[in-house]
Amino acid sequence: MIVTDFSRALGQLFDPRFRRVLLLGLGLTVALFVAVFAALLGLIEWLTGETTTLPFVGEVTWVGEFLSWGSVAFMLIASIFLMIPVASAITSFFLGDVARAVEEEYYPHLPPAPGSRFADDLRDTVNFLGVLVAVNVVAVILCLIFAPFAPFILYGTNGYLLGREYFTLVARRRHSDAEARTLRRVHSGQIWIAGILMAIPLTIPIVNLFIPVLGAATFTHLYHRVAGDMA
Repeated sequence: MIVTDFSRALGQLFDPRFRRVLLLGLGLTVALFVAVFAALLGLIEWLTGETTTLPFVGEVTWVGEFLSWGSVAFMLIASIFLMIPVASAITSFFLGDVARAVEEEYYPHLPPAPGSRFADDLRDTVNFLGVLVAVNVVAVILCLIFAPFAPFILYGTNGYLLGREYFTLVARRRHSDAEARTLRRVHSGQIWIAGILMAIPLTIPIVNLFIPVLGAATFTHLYHRVAGDMA
C-alpha cells in the first residue's frame, strides 16, 4: 500500500504546483547551507588569521586554506545529517500546497480542506526543527558509540519523527488535533515505515532535495487511504 502511495506521488512530481514548492524548497535549503558554510569559513578566518606561527617552524600561511578545504568536506558530511531537519522543516511550510495539489488530482470528490492556521504551522515547524536537530545530534553520538547499529539508529529515529510530523500536518487539515493523534496512533506502524522510507533517501546528497515534496505527497495519499477517502 505504501508503495502505491509513493508511486502516485512520484507520478505527480512534474505537476506545476509541485514544481513551485520544489523550487522554493530548493532555493531556501541551498541559501541556508550557503549561509552556514560562509559563517564557518568566516569563523576559520577569524581564528587563524592570514598567518599562523608554529613552534620550531615559524610562520605558515597554508593553515587557513587547509582548514577551509576541510570545512568543505565537513559540510558535505554534515549535510547527510542536517538535510533531514533542514529540508523537511522548510518544506513543511509548503505542505498544504502539495496536499491541495494531490487532492485536486486524486480526490476531487472531497470538499476543500479548512486547513490550519499559519501561526500553528509556524510554531509546529520551529518546534519540529528543534526536535529534529536535537535528536540528530544525539543520533550522531550514538552512531559513533554503536557503529554497527548506526543505520538502525539514524533511520529508525528520524523515520519515527518524520512520519509523526508529516502525517499530523496532513491529517490536521481535515481533523482536529485529537482526531489526528488518534488516527496516527491507530496506524502508527504504517506511518513509521513510511517515515523510514523517507529518511533513507534524505541522507543521499542531491536526491534528498526532492524527497520532502515527495514525502508530503506520499503522506497525503497515506492519510486519505487510512481515513477511507480513496478515489
